[in-house]
Parts: sequence; C-alpha cells; structure tokens
Amino acid sequence: MVGFAPNRLKRRFKTDRPYQKLVADVSEFRYGSMGTNERVYLEPVLNLFSGEILAFNISEHPTVEFAIKPLKEALEGLPALNYRTTVHTDQGFQYQHRQWRTLLKEHHAFQSMSRKATCLDNAVMESFFHIMKAEMMDEHFENKTSLIQAMKDWIDFYNNRRIKTKLNGKPPVKYRELAVQKAA
Repeated sequence: MVGFAPNRLKRRFKTDRPYQKLVADVSEFRYGSMGTNERVYLEPVLNLFSGEILAFNISEHPTVEFAIKPLKEALEGLPALNYRTTVHTDQGFQYQHRQWRTLLKEHHAFQSMSRKATCLDNAVMESFFHIMKAEMMDEHFENKTSLIQAMKDWIDFYNNRRIKTKLNGKPPVKYRELAVQKAA
C-alpha cells in the first residue's frame, strides 16, 4: 500500500527551531573501472535548522528498509520537543510505503512530500548531494569499501569541521549545540 502526503514544507526551508524540519532523499554514487555499473546509495536525514546530517545509511540497494534505518535513528535521537517535527521527502517509493508512514506516526512526526517531478521542493537535499559529490568525487574510487569510507569521512567533515557562512562561521553540529545551550 502506498500513499502521497501533502507538501507541508512548500519550500520554506528555514527554521529557528532545531529538529522542527528534517529532509531526506536517496542519491546514487558510482565506483569501479570505466564501463562498470557498480554503485552504492546514500540516504541521509538532514536537520534544516543547522544543515547537520542526523543519520544516514549506505547500501547497494535503495530498499524501504534501507531508507527507514536512518529515519528511525534520527527520530529516536531527537530530544523532547514542545513542537512536532516535519519530515520532508520526494515521492520515492520508500517514502510512500506504509512502514515509512507508520514510523513517522509512531514518533508523532508530520510527513511532507514534494510535488511530482519538482526537485526544487527538496532543494536543500539536492544541494547537499551536489556539494558532497563536487567535493569528494573528484577522486576515482576503485572499490566499494574505499568509496563508503570516503562517504563516511566526508559526512563527518561536513557535520563537524566544514564551516558555513550562514551558520555564523560554524560547522552544523557546533551551531546546533550553541543554539541549544543559548535556549536552555
């Protein structure tokens, strides 16, 4: 059973509340020698407040279970909030699946989906993938192990050391930590 959700985000990507708006998507990364079709898939869950990747999964197959793993990890890692979280995705089959929708309901999170064939509705995730691929894919990866390790290392760099002007020169994790301390 599949289903579509309304577009609750409507390209309003800014928020002044940590964990209020999360976005997720799948992207393909290729490796191996020329002419081979070897690939892995990345599914990150990104916090729109800070741009931090809260959880991610890497697999050879973009299944429903593959997509649910980082969503579950992200939702279970959220602190107690006095507002509901919205999770926004495109209309991929993983996000229409009953298991995805059930997990969101269990965590009292709203589901939001991009309109059909409208990649700008999930522009923040698309931008994240573009930056990641531009910064790390200039190197050729001969095997899956080296590509996966490079992906993990880059996400750690992105979260903890890559500064962003719009975050007052802080990396995403530091920006969130400072904002939470300030609010306490």
